[in-house]
Amino acid sequence: MRVLLVLLIVSAVAGCGGDDTPSTGSDAVGEKQAPRTCVAGSMRPVGTTRRSYAAVVQERAQAYREPSSAPLATFGRENVNGVPTVFAVLAKQVDRACVARWYRVQLPMKPNGIVGWVRASDVELAPVTTRIEVDLSERRVTLFDRGRRVLSATAAIGSPQTPTPTGRYYVNQRLVPADASGPFGPGAIGISAFSEVLTGWTQGGPIAIHGTNRPDLLGEAVSNGCIRVRNDLLRRLFDRTRAGTPVTVHA
Repeated sequence: MRVLLVLLIVSAVAGCGGDDTPSTGSDAVGEKQAPRTCVAGSMRPVGTTRRSYAAVVQERAQAYREPSSAPLATFGRENVNGVPTVFAVLAKQVDRACVARWYRVQLPMKPNGIVGWVRASDVELAPVTTRIEVDLSERRVTLFDRGRRVLSATAAIGSPQTPTPTGRYYVNQRLVPADASGPFGPGAIGISAFSEVLTGWTQGGPIAIHGTNRPDLLGEAVSNGCIRVRNDLLRRLFDRTRAGTPVTVHA
């Protein structure tokens, strides 16, 4: 969990949109579609069990505890590691035309699980079809895509003194270490969680799913909170997981 030398991994964001309601076609040729209307200021959930959304900061975004309240935090286009700043979208607040004005998002900061609101004009949405489940009791990481299990790996988890924090998070950065033979292996999938005991660590003790140079310790509770998997499986996980992917860590 020390600072990584990183290479920026950029994923193309195309065809992005913030509305999960499918467009309704006309039942008859030439029939006009009635305009959609919503209660201004109402909140709607975003995403389904098979598809979620990442909010990618375009230039700068302020997060608020509630829309138009006092600012909670400010985020630039890139985070401290030079990676695009991404939030996981939970819901949206719409206007009378059902257009999103605000998004309720998970934030990559302490305390763990914190949420806030960002203006829809400050972000662009990207669809995500993957999700990750980390089962600490089974010491296993499982990747799902469109609801189907596609990969499962035995993991090393946090020790009793430095446990892996449980909760609902998301992938907020994907990093490549300078040395693939080191303790992080060929890559690290950063999630929006922080160690709750290593408070003095660099960047607050961020948690990641990464490779390892000690495969003999897989299946054990030995890490500083991060989740380690076999290097070949980490490569597969890394290739299929995009920023914004929901991550659930449970006992």
